[in-house]
Amino acid sequence: MANEVKKRINLKEINCHKELTLAVIGGKWKLIILWHLGLEGVKRFGELNRMIPHITQKMLTNQLRELEEDQLVQRVVYPEVPPRVEYSLTPYGESLMPILKLMYDWGKDYGEQVVWTK
Repeated sequence: MANEVKKRINLKEINCHKELTLAVIGGKWKLIILWHLGLEGVKRFGELNRMIPHITQKMLTNQLRELEEDQLVQRVVYPEVPPRVEYSLTPYGESLMPILKLMYDWGKDYGEQVVWTK
């Protein structure tokens, strides 16, 4: 059973706004990908992979595909040799940046006040 592929939830089947939000941005890597694209701008796959050292190429590919499918990330393929593919935030992705900044601030405060106080 270790080789089973986890099926993605069909967003159209979700009736709750909170569940929908978590289905779209949830997971270990999506917020980190969105954060880097929001702060650093347009990035190529290899650049994102280097910025997030513990993510595998397969996971990065899957997460980018889901973010693109959910219209948070735009993927542009340039007709060049070798091929060049760039990722950037869509307006929906950009609309998450104030929320991500608040989450960053909360994490910084929480880390300093609770986690790293000893």
